[in-house]
Amino acid sequence: MFGVWDDSPWALPIHACDMQARAMVTQQLEARDIHDARILSAMRRLPRHRFVPNVDPKDAYQDRPLPTGRGQTISQPYIAAWMTQWLKVGAGQSVLEVGTGSGYQTALLVLLGVRVITVERHPELSAAATATLTELGLARRVRFVVADGSLGHLDAAPYDRILVTAAAPRFPVSLQAQLAVGGMAVVPLGERSQQRLTRISGSGKKVSCEMGLRCRFVPLVGDAAWSPS
Repeated sequence: MFGVWDDSPWALPIHACDMQARAMVTQQLEARDIHDARILSAMRRLPRHRFVPNVDPKDAYQDRPLPTGRGQTISQPYIAAWMTQWLKVGAGQSVLEVGTGSGYQTALLVLLGVRVITVERHPELSAAATATLTELGLARRVRFVVADGSLGHLDAAPYDRILVTAAAPRFPVSLQAQLAVGGMAVVPLGERSQQRLTRISGSGKKVSCEMGLRCRFVPLVGDAAWSPS
């Protein structure tokens, strides 16, 4: 989906307050170290079960990743919140998301008021995410791209923030080059079996890296990352 950004006034979608979503936020996020009120509010309102249609709705809010098709997963709520909080997203920023998946993380970013370019290599996953966000009224601030995410999306670069939702052996040079001056990226780095969330700040020769949580993501497959197994 390409075109002119829709910057007209818009309202958050209104959904019935789901007890499971509220419990998820209280028990899994607030009880730990998620303190960004914007993220907590967005995750209370996002109907997580809509992003995993093949999973029993009562299981969609559990503290674990869930399958979404094509060997991909939707991250557990805590990891999605932690990565977003660590990325320090600000309203009005441009964000490149590598790995659209179900579109849940995409929707969370939209609710924080950013413009999202999201890249997914599986056309069927991108189409499903597009449909879900359209149904929820969240698609107009998103540009959906089907491509090799490890190469980023040069047409809309540079980006204030880059969020990678799959594991890479190293931060791809192609993504580093698309990060704006003063920008920031969060990406799981390490082996295929286990990684550490890593925050990259800065651009050019002035780059710093910080290590965060241990994690386990599906591999980022592409020319600048892992080869298909």
